[in-house]
Amino acid sequence: MLITQLIFRFVVGGLVVTAFAALGDVLKPKSFAGLFGAAPSVALATVGLTIVAEGKIYAAIEARSMIVGAFAFCAYATLCSRLMIRNRMHSKYASTSALALWLICALGVWAIALR
Repeated sequence: MLITQLIFRFVVGGLVVTAFAALGDVLKPKSFAGLFGAAPSVALATVGLTIVAEGKIYAAIEARSMIVGAFAFCAYATLCSRLMIRNRMHSKYASTSALALWLICALGVWAIALR
């Protein structure tokens, strides 16, 4: 079963990465290609495997958790970019200081909406 899951992840991940990279190549700026290629492919493969292994109900709970993680990441990325662009902060310091916001967002939304 483990080999089948790995093959499924590679195939689905590869196909989705290719599709999103092509979409990112069409859009501007070109840096969207990496953004579109990484997370959606992993999420779709994981949800697909979870549906097969655990069922649709469990996969829905996992998908809600992914949405919370994406929301927290958006808040983190927004703060990082503002710190680096407006305050001219080094990326190392901006990213480590913004982790607190990510944690607050992730745990806060989980405690309010998913508990």
